[in-house]
Amino acid sequence: MPAVELPVAAEEFLTWLAVEKGRAPNTLMAYRRDLARYREFLDHRGVAFDEVRSSDLLDYLHSLREQGMAASSRARASVAVRSLHRFLLEEGLCDTNPAGDLEAVRVAPGLPRPLSEAEVERLLVSVVGPEPVARRDRAILETLYGSGVRISELCGLSLSDLDLDAESLRVLGKGSKERLVPVGRVARHALAAWLDPEGRPRMHPESWARRDDAEALFLSQRGRRLTRQGVWGIVKRYGDSAGLTDRLSPHVLRHSCATHMLDHGADIRVVQELLGHASISTTQVYTRVSTERLQAVYDACHPRARGRPGRSAVQR
Repeated sequence: MPAVELPVAAEEFLTWLAVEKGRAPNTLMAYRRDLARYREFLDHRGVAFDEVRSSDLLDYLHSLREQGMAASSRARASVAVRSLHRFLLEEGLCDTNPAGDLEAVRVAPGLPRPLSEAEVERLLVSVVGPEPVARRDRAILETLYGSGVRISELCGLSLSDLDLDAESLRVLGKGSKERLVPVGRVARHALAAWLDPEGRPRMHPESWARRDDAEALFLSQRGRRLTRQGVWGIVKRYGDSAGLTDRLSPHVLRHSCATHMLDHGADIRVVQELLGHASISTTQVYTRVSTERLQAVYDACHPRARGRPGRSAVQR
């Protein structure tokens, strides 16, 4: 969408979210996009933020639905404008809160679709070769699946965050909360190969453009810190080669990590800590996935799962 300049009041709101609420940079960017879209809608109506009525808000959310925006995105947009108007009222920048009676957009709880363990294996073995790029890509995929980190967390990793001897990663998660996550044997070997002289050092530029690039764990071929878009491209490329084109994303690897751990008996509190979930209810969605998979395997494999009851069963 085209760049839309936000009024001072909206910029103050975003600053408040960053300073007082500690919102992560990615969250702030999402809020900025939502407010820019909202400002553009109001500009077409000739309405300023402090002149908005409830009917304007309802029309705005209705327009998002007509544009085909997903319910989850509309829910976030609704939170952004409701929070903005509450802030304007509390700061004395507006006399009323037109969003006071606005109901939240309902989002049906969706279950993640994890890969099977065989599909993960097929993906990981698709990375072949000793070249620096292959070493990097193998380390990225093994880390995403092995540690369950978010794509933003992976891109934010620096060399000092990895401790191969302690088999751990220091991750900066949502709300700027740090946590330590374990690095499994296979991921550890992949990371060590990437940091070997034949790996990451071969991607060093003649001179670093930024100090942050020099400290980044994962580099692009141009010697810059790898971006979210770069990681997406890597995951997609190997997903295509493994026949997982429509099913694979960095977040699916995170889903798969959690689901497979629960399938093998991990305590849900341990998985919550690993993924950096603030609430146990967020992690509990994976228990439902595991239950569904258990039911599917039972139905497919047990001779009496879906068959008609035998004579002996009826007689009893």
